[in-house]
Amino acid sequence: MAQSTFSVRMDETLKKQFDGLCQEFGMNASVAINVFARAVVRERRIPFEIASSDNEITREGALDAIRALRARAKANGVSGMTLDEINEEIRRARKGIDE
Repeated sequence: MAQSTFSVRMDETLKKQFDGLCQEFGMNASVAINVFARAVVRERRIPFEIASSDNEITREGALDAIRALRARAKANGVSGMTLDEINEEIRRARKGIDE
């Protein structure tokens, strides 16, 4: 099978950590990348979930945000507004109309 070169740029510290782990697994970085590529082709997807843990939205977090918005609306005296009234407020704000 013909071989091809694949170049990847990455942070130097990350590369050192990756190389170290690959050695622990009994392989080098090239073999690890090949294992990854074969899994992607075989499964026709990235073989793991890619997500941001910093901005993870949970049900409880969403409910907390809704509760906080309700409290602010009540404190500002606008908790009883209808959807039409809210949309009118938005329209007026976009046009720069003050009451």
